[in-house]
Amino acid sequence: MNALPSTAPRSGGCLCRRIQFTVSGPPDYPHTCSCPHCQELSGGPMMAWVSFPLNSLKWTGDGGEPAWHYTWPDSRRGFCPRCGSQLCALDDGATSIAVTLSALGNPADLVPVNQSYRDTAVPWLPQVPDTRHHRPA
Repeated sequence: MNALPSTAPRSGGCLCRRIQFTVSGPPDYPHTCSCPHCQELSGGPMMAWVSFPLNSLKWTGDGGEPAWHYTWPDSRRGFCPRCGSQLCALDDGATSIAVTLSALGNPADLVPVNQSYRDTAVPWLPQVPDTRHHRPA
């Protein structure tokens, strides 16, 4: 069974729970990324992301909004300044925000459909297949 992901509100946050948020609406492009920035930020071979409409994002924790760091000239990453958890990425002028699947607790209905930056992926880990153009059975 290949049900579409839920558009119901979702909540997430950092490891220490100081920074928390809700997002809603249709999740867009769940995927993994093996770019050098994601590898260095995560301390692992990749990060997993999914985007939501920016206007649906609400910061709900006692810590308010995360701290931000530009990793590209026009793209910044949001992280908790206390525990260091990577939470999101936001491009300048964007209408959506990318949230790490780990900040959402790795929800089962958000299965990555592709892997970005395959050329910098570690060779010892199988890559995520590109399933974006396959119709559900």
